[in-house]
Amino acid sequence: MKSDIKVLIGNVFLLALLCSCTGRIENTLTLVQADPLKKIFKEQLYFEETPDTIAVARGETASFQLVFRSLYPVTGLSFDAGALEMDGSSAIEAGLKAFVGYVYVPERFMSTLPSDKRQTTVSGYYPDPLWETETTDVASMSNQPIWIDYRIPDDAEAGVYTAEITVTGIADGKKFKLEKTVSAKVYDVTLPEQTLYVDNWINPYPQELRRMNRGELFPLYSDKYWELNKAIANMMRDYGQNVYRVFPLQDGNWSICGETADGLPEYDFNFRYFDESVEFYMKEGGLKLITGYHLCQRLTPGWYSHPGIMVPLVSERDTVMKIMPFESPEAKNFLDQYIPAFDRHLKEKGWDDIYLQYLADETADGEYEQTYLRIADYIKNLAPDLKIIDALHRTPGIARKIDVPVCILDRLHLQYGDLYKDMIESGKNVWFYTCMEPLGNYANRFIEQPLIQTRILHWINYRYGVKGYLHWGLNSWRNDEIYGENIDWGNNPAGDCWIIYPDYGKVHPSIRLEAMRDGINDYALLKMIGEKNPEKAQEFAAETVLDFDRYDNDIYDLRQRRTRMLEYLSGNTQND
Repeated sequence: MKSDIKVLIGNVFLLALLCSCTGRIENTLTLVQADPLKKIFKEQLYFEETPDTIAVARGETASFQLVFRSLYPVTGLSFDAGALEMDGSSAIEAGLKAFVGYVYVPERFMSTLPSDKRQTTVSGYYPDPLWETETTDVASMSNQPIWIDYRIPDDAEAGVYTAEITVTGIADGKKFKLEKTVSAKVYDVTLPEQTLYVDNWINPYPQELRRMNRGELFPLYSDKYWELNKAIANMMRDYGQNVYRVFPLQDGNWSICGETADGLPEYDFNFRYFDESVEFYMKEGGLKLITGYHLCQRLTPGWYSHPGIMVPLVSERDTVMKIMPFESPEAKNFLDQYIPAFDRHLKEKGWDDIYLQYLADETADGEYEQTYLRIADYIKNLAPDLKIIDALHRTPGIARKIDVPVCILDRLHLQYGDLYKDMIESGKNVWFYTCMEPLGNYANRFIEQPLIQTRILHWINYRYGVKGYLHWGLNSWRNDEIYGENIDWGNNPAGDCWIIYPDYGKVHPSIRLEAMRDGINDYALLKMIGEKNPEKAQEFAAETVLDFDRYDNDIYDLRQRRTRMLEYLSGNTQND
């Protein structure tokens, strides 16, 4: 109620100001620079101008956010982003140039566990998508953020660069032009090749991608299929993704060619589409690791239902996948043929060192865990070199058994001292994941959270020696109102299901994806410091990540900390 009153008073004040304004139209317009880690809400009345020089290494992205506001309605708002330039140096052209868009999120789709970091808005509109459009219209007394990225080349000369941003449009029937100068300091530091493993699960199938094709479906593995997947893979490569999930079984890589002596199916495996998918992501997505879709699903609904094997069988009309109990003859017959054949194929292609196999998603404890361990043993006996990865909750037996345990963040917190710390220190490849959980003050990528907490996800990676990050929802566009005003986010907290937005033939990033990319780069800087001085790197990380669920969320502190990190790496400090 108090927020509503404040907005009303502010609007009354602005209306009075509008009535009194005379002379140049520019007197009724504002253009301020805001930190790109600040979410700008539509009804926000006050902005603290932050004309800071962005500190970056070569290979990073310098991002700028400007906020435009007018007392009059504006049509045809557009902007031109000049190159970042420094005397005696070549220009750095702008890359992404976008208007920050808003999505309407009803209160019922916000997370239910209270958080003292949660951001709320009176209007219900939250900034998120980055629309790369030429122009937009802006209502009176409404904010329109502008977003500009400059990717710093690896050969850029160190120094301070400036760029001129020009904003034009029509307000009250009059043309206007506003200008703003932004600056970035490039340090004598170059990002190394990325070592942090990052996987946001892509849903590559036509049912999902039709939203990039005006709602029209298209054949699997058609030219359109690869065209649209390329748009996604290229974007994710540019934002730091290097792990891609593929579908060795579901992609038509098998057929039933006869019967065994026991009357069970005899299989033929060709792996054609599996190979095409892997080679595609190697070329288009910067692939470093391949993960294979789950071999198991729960036999019946319910968290503790036993995992069963997905077995190809023939029905009266066609070939289907059926979930069968692990102990069944059908399941073991399939595994006995598939696992050795697939393992041989991986080794023939030279992919065995970069392939990880999912068995069952979000494993449960109790009898489920015991069944899972029997399945894992069986598969390891058939292919000892096949590496297993899975998302875990509270299953220490599975975490010890498999090659890459991926623990949900709050469980990693609870089990770190008793389980994961020793694993990590012994060299085990441990990851963590977030999804619709954890809630509360834990870092995640929900719409309601400050952007800095999304960026901090990868500071957590470094702080605790966790080598990878997983999220299930890159593009699970579950309905056709993705970019409408009343989005049905399902039962998941807003922002959980996707972090990119579909458009015809392409996708748009979000400010959350930008924060994640910058967090990946923060991790790389910490790794560089760690190679020189591990204690110093942990000192920097611990200033941001106080504990698994406690962080320094102050944007100014983070900016100052990063500057100190760059100073340290460039040799401009004696503090070793």
